[in-house]
Amino acid sequence: MRLPYDSVNTPVRLADFILDNLEAILQKWESFARTIRPDAHMGRVELRDHADQMLKEIAADLKTAQTRREQVLKSEGLAPRDDNDTAAEIHADTRLISGFSMDEMISEYRALRASVLSLWSMEIKSGIAFEIEDMTRFNEAIDQMLAESVARYTESVNQANNLFLAILGHDLRTPLGAVSLGAEIMLRSKEIGSKYTKISSRIFHSSKRAGKIVEDLLDFTRARTTAGLSIRPTPGNLKDVCEGIIDELRIYHPERTIVFETEGQFDGEFDATRIEQAFCNLVDNAAKHGAIDSVVTIKLHSELSYCLLSIHNDGRPINADDLPHIFNPMTRYSKFAADEEGPNSGLGLGLYIAHQIVTAHKGKIEVVSDADQGTIFLIRLPLTASQP
Repeated sequence: MRLPYDSVNTPVRLADFILDNLEAILQKWESFARTIRPDAHMGRVELRDHADQMLKEIAADLKTAQTRREQVLKSEGLAPRDDNDTAAEIHADTRLISGFSMDEMISEYRALRASVLSLWSMEIKSGIAFEIEDMTRFNEAIDQMLAESVARYTESVNQANNLFLAILGHDLRTPLGAVSLGAEIMLRSKEIGSKYTKISSRIFHSSKRAGKIVEDLLDFTRARTTAGLSIRPTPGNLKDVCEGIIDELRIYHPERTIVFETEGQFDGEFDATRIEQAFCNLVDNAAKHGAIDSVVTIKLHSELSYCLLSIHNDGRPINADDLPHIFNPMTRYSKFAADEEGPNSGLGLGLYIAHQIVTAHKGKIEVVSDADQGTIFLIRLPLTASQP
C-alpha cells in the first residue's frame, strides 16, 4: 500500500491514494457485496459491478478544481452532468436486476465510504489542510453518486411497476368482459328461476365493479406514465351528464337520499365520458362514506364561463392532517375505506382520478371537512375545455 507521503515526504493526495490502492478497496467492496446477497451466486465481476469505474471517476473529480457553488451542488447530489448515464446510474440498474433492494444498494456506498476513509486515515496523522479538503471532496463525490443511484433505482422501479399494472389491467379486461356479458345474458333469459336470476345479478354487478377497478388501475398508470389523463372535449350539457350518473347511483345506493339542485345554463365543451367518471367517483364516495341516515346534496350552478359543483355529505369528517394529501394516489383517508371489503371495495384511486380529470379540463377541485358542516368537495370547471 502506498503511503500518503513518499520517501522524501512529498504528500500524496487522496485521488492518487485511491488509484494506487484500487485493488484493496475493490476487494473490500466485493467482500461486503457478497455479505449482502450470499445466496445470489454472483461472480467477482458482478459483485464489483461498476465500483472500479466509480472510484476512478471520484479520483478524477478530486483532481479537478471546483468552485464553492459546485461544491454545494455536489454535496446535495445536484452536480451538473451531461446526457450520458453515469457509472452510479448503471450500477443502480444492475443492482436492481440482481435483486438488491434500495437499502442494500445504499449500504454499499456506506461501506465504500468507510473503506476508503479508514484506509486513508490509517496512513495520515497530521490532518493538514489538503487532507481535510480531500476527504471533504471525497464525501461530496460519494453523495453525488449515491443521489444518482437512488434516483435511477427509483425511476426503474416505478417504470417496472407501471408496466406491470398496465399489462395486468389490460389482460383482465377480456375475462371480466366475458363474465359480465354471460351474466347479462342469463339475466335476460326467461328459462332460469328466481334463485339463479339473483345469483346472475350478483355476478353481473360484481364483474362491473371489478371492471371499474381495472379501469381505475389503467387510468392511474396512464396518469403516472404521461403528463396526465388525456381528454377529448365535445359539445354537451353538463347538467344532463350529472343527472344520468345520479340516476344510476340512486339505483346502486337505494338506502341513500341523493338530492340534485341546479341553477343556470350548462351547455359547454368537455369530455363527457371523463366528467361522468369523475362525478361518479365523487358522488359514490359521498354515498359510501357519509352518515347512513344523511342526505347527499349535489349543487350545480353556472357563473359566467364557469360552472361550480359541490357535493356534500354529513358524517365523520376527514382528518385535518389527511386533507392536504386527499388527492394523492393510493390515499385511503377513511377508516371505513381502509377496512372495506366485499363488492364495494376498490383501490382507493377514485379521488386521485377525479382530480386528474378536473385538472385536464383546466378546472380546480378542493375539499373542506369538519364536524359542523360535514364534507364538501368543490369543483370549479370551465364550460369550455380550452378556457384559461
